[in-house]
Amino acid sequence: MTIVPADGGVHPSGAKPLSRVWPAVAASVSEARNAVSAFAEAAGATSDALAAVSLAVSEAVTNAVLHAYLDRDQPGPVEVRARCEAMQVVVEVADEGRGMLPRTDSPGLGLGLPLIAQMTSSLEVHDRDGGGTEIRMAFALAAPA
Repeated sequence: MTIVPADGGVHPSGAKPLSRVWPAVAASVSEARNAVSAFAEAAGATSDALAAVSLAVSEAVTNAVLHAYLDRDQPGPVEVRARCEAMQVVVEVADEGRGMLPRTDSPGLGLGLPLIAQMTSSLEVHDRDGGGTEIRMAFALAAPA
């Protein structure tokens, strides 16, 4: 089976898109990381690409766990989607939380998004309609020849 993406690139793996929802709790970080890493591996990602995917997905889901639902008693959902586009894996991590608001009491160092940017071939961060944040990351399956 061959997938022909809209941009004309061909990806031979035939990997079916991944779409999963987890609660925004710490245990979901490893589950999401493992699911997306397995998808990227099935799509033919190199070991370097797998390491980048694993780290970036961990950071993105951790951001949702730590920051998205501060104003709620219960954690909300974190949706993770992955698909192949040409010779890339595209991963989206989305929440329905408070959006990208400053946080003076942040438990982290603020290095998550810059780290993700270093691991990806492209990174987009958007507010979602109706609230929340969506992070879109793209990873090359292999290093350019």
